[in-house]
Amino acid sequence: MITGDLKNKIDKLWLEFWQGGIANPLTVIEQITFLMFARLLDINESRDEKRAARTDFQFTPRFKDHEQHLRWSQFSHIEDAERLMNLVRDEVFKHFREHTSDSRFGDYMKDARMVIDKPSLLVKAIEMIDALPLDAGDTKGDLYEYLLSKLSTAGINGQFRTPRHVIKLMVWLLDPQPGEVVADPACGTAGFLVAVMEYLLEIYSSQQGVMQEDVIDEQGKTVSQTIYTGDLLTQEQWQTIKTRMFHGFDFDSTMLRIAAMNLYMHGVDNPDIHYQDTLAQSFAQHFPELEHNAFDVIFANPPFKGSLDQDTINPLILRLVKTKKTELLFIALILHMLKPGGRSATVVPQGVLFGSSNAHQAVRQLLIEHNQLEAVINLPSGVFKPYAGVATAILIFAKGGATDHVWFYDVQDDGFSLDDKRDPLYQDEQGNPLSFAGDLPKVLAAWKTRQKPSNQTISPLSQRGESGNSEDAPQTLHPGIPSGARVECREPEAMDGEGLSHPCDLDSGTPLVPQNDDRTQACFWVSKAELAANKYDLSVNRYKETVHQEEAYEDPKVILQQWMGLVNEIQGELKELEGML
Repeated sequence: MITGDLKNKIDKLWLEFWQGGIANPLTVIEQITFLMFARLLDINESRDEKRAARTDFQFTPRFKDHEQHLRWSQFSHIEDAERLMNLVRDEVFKHFREHTSDSRFGDYMKDARMVIDKPSLLVKAIEMIDALPLDAGDTKGDLYEYLLSKLSTAGINGQFRTPRHVIKLMVWLLDPQPGEVVADPACGTAGFLVAVMEYLLEIYSSQQGVMQEDVIDEQGKTVSQTIYTGDLLTQEQWQTIKTRMFHGFDFDSTMLRIAAMNLYMHGVDNPDIHYQDTLAQSFAQHFPELEHNAFDVIFANPPFKGSLDQDTINPLILRLVKTKKTELLFIALILHMLKPGGRSATVVPQGVLFGSSNAHQAVRQLLIEHNQLEAVINLPSGVFKPYAGVATAILIFAKGGATDHVWFYDVQDDGFSLDDKRDPLYQDEQGNPLSFAGDLPKVLAAWKTRQKPSNQTISPLSQRGESGNSEDAPQTLHPGIPSGARVECREPEAMDGEGLSHPCDLDSGTPLVPQNDDRTQACFWVSKAELAANKYDLSVNRYKETVHQEEAYEDPKVILQQWMGLVNEIQGELKELEGML
């Protein structure tokens, strides 16, 4: 979430467009996005030039020798407003269209036009965007979120940008791999797909492929930022990642353009982003190769509320669950789109977990009886503030098979305040706010070492899919996992007679005893039989045991004596004051 000075800068930029005669909020967002894209092109070009100079990284330059004057760092300092106007309108936007014409991304840039008709407005907009910390972390994603919050329709259909730390947790839990096909059926600004790309770069970077870069944060301070080059990825893997790995769908054209730009900026040269309502009958008609048994991994935070006209819904989805509610239809859709063995992490409103309607129970029964529901991760109710206070959870499931136990985790602290400000609660040793803290590193550590009541270690979910190849991935834990966390031992002496690894201490490597099924703790297991007996209710409070501790109070006589002592002390001071008068 962006706050303070950066919000003020965006507000001033928005006001400049308004005063410049551009009143349509969507047009404002689109034009700001184009200018941000121009600057990000230059930032990424400079970054790739540094990577190429340091490693054997190869890339296709975004600017040819005769196009160097079209880079943001070159034209943003032009003082002549008329000259700047002509250059940006006639050459920079032309470069947008031509540079991307041979890729799917070109579909979203072929009609790119600058509608700013006042040179003074363009000068001010460039000055303001040049001052934004676009190269610091996920600032551009946060900027999109804040810009979209200005739309009068924001949030009406239950569409909210998923917080970055929640996306990060979901991606690290599922461990997507380069050979897999990843999708988001309601992609918005492509936050999940971008996070997968960032994850691959991080776990496939050698020590020599990790770079430190100084950037300016929103307070104007110089901070060090870690850049992962992904130098362990092969050229074949890079080609797959850039052209065939990522697929997104949405029916908001502005969102699609932003999503395509976002992916392109993160190295996905040919993002497969489609203008499509994935719940509609037209999805199966237009994309028969993508709507069924098509994906290894699906991440989703679909619209939470809404009821559709049954005549418009894909009948293949209605065969799985008869309902008009979008949050239930999307779960059935994801199961339909996954390959056998494919897996998903999906955010759902908690009403999905305990709703008593036939459709709610049918969806939960579908997940448990005919698929593998792996985990229910309960999130605090303030995760989506300030846009909504709805309580949510993450469902992790795989297509096919059957469920025998479900792993529950009750997250109480996501690392941010649960009010409308959503301020970070934790800092590193240098005093910088931590974006992945609270219970989230504990969830990740517990997931990696979870053991069913039979004391059998669970293999990573990605190793059970048909196309997963996680054995090739470098074994790494997230740097946010605290010291002393339980992780999987990989030394021979930590193995039991059947070759199953036990959890061990992160610091000493000492094997630890398996966790008991203690439902007073944050995480625990529930059997399918117990779930079925409770109409497949998945709410964590149904099964978690609360330990009530009896409060100890001092003897009333002691409290009374303390009170009388205070009264005597006050009376003495009053008499002393009276004597002074």
